[in-house]
Amino acid sequence: MIQIRPIENRDNSALAHIVQHSLKAYQLDIPGTAYFDPELSNLSQYYQSSSKRQYFVASTDNGDILGGNGIAEYDAKNRIAELQKLYLTENARGKHLSYKLLDAAINFAKHAGYKEVYLETHHNLKTAIHLYRKYGFSELGHPLNHGEHSAMDRFFIMEI
Repeated sequence: MIQIRPIENRDNSALAHIVQHSLKAYQLDIPGTAYFDPELSNLSQYYQSSSKRQYFVASTDNGDILGGNGIAEYDAKNRIAELQKLYLTENARGKHLSYKLLDAAINFAKHAGYKEVYLETHHNLKTAIHLYRKYGFSELGHPLNHGEHSAMDRFFIMEI
């Protein structure tokens, strides 16, 4: 059985590996992607440092980490959150875990008072783009603001 739960300190190294391995597989182990995010090695501390953030982990009953995704502040004034770091292990893909992780993240964002969720991705990540569209995100032709992930070239938003 797979559970979706908030991140714990013990999850940090497995999640950093999943994010970096996934990006490398799509030739996105480059500056301007999450591959080089300074908080990547300690995601739990980053997401636990604010009540407006949360990272959700998909794990098996025996504790294997399958992936995760996060919500954090993006534009506090306009109550816009950012969906961050949705990555799964290769074995976990194709089992609708992304939808369960998105459900947890969007539900958290609603309860945290956000009105919209924004995300940035890359054209190489075709499965992710398909997922976001199917889930109800609308594509923008530009970023909302100039963020730290300058290599990203596809931008989506969803009212919640």
